[in-house]
Formats: sequence, C-alpha cells, structure tokens
Amino acid sequence: MSQSSSSTTPAAAPLVRALDQNEAVKDTVEQSANELLVINAVLKQELPKEMQAGEVAQALRKTDELETRIHESAEDLAQVNQVLAQEIDERADLERELARTKAALAQAKSETAD
Repeated sequence: MSQSSSSTTPAAAPLVRALDQNEAVKDTVEQSANELLVINAVLKQELPKEMQAGEVAQALRKTDELETRIHESAEDLAQVNQVLAQEIDERADLERELARTKAALAQAKSETAD
C-alpha cells in the first residue's frame, strides 16, 4: 500500500514514512493476534474440560477477548493506512499541479518581459 519513493514529493515523505510504520505495526498486530489464536486453541484442546474452570476458564475467555480486540485494532490500522495512502496521493497530485502552475506563471512572466 505504501508509495514508492520515486512517485512521492519531498513534502509527502513524512506521510510515506508514517504509512510504512503503520503498515509494519499492522502486520505485527495481525501476527500477534494469529499467534494468540493458536496458543488459545492449543490450550483449549490440551486442557480437559474439567480443568477449564475457574481462573483457567477466565483466562481463556480473556485471551478470546484480547484476540478480538487485536484483530479489531489491525482492521483500524488498515483503515488509517488507507486514509494515509489517499492523502499521500492527493498531496502528490496537488504538488505536481502547483509545480505546473509555477512553471506556467514563470513562462508567462518571461514572455511578457521580452
């Protein structure tokens, strides 16, 4: 999702870095959620039902809740990354348009000076 450095303008570079960092965080969060899912599944499978009571059952429920929150956070980060990518594209478009306008203005000034 991140922009290539050749297509971004210097003013957009901080946004590109932020997007890259967010992508890395999102990947880490997703990986953590998946690892938690595996750990929780193994615990539930390995522990007999009669041992899945009291504090153990509560811990298993909490890991389920945590897994859900982590997945939701990864989804939130993905949405933020999408907005950042759109902002980068818009900023790059505006900066290219500004450069074209400046060039046209400079050309017009030089033509009127002659």
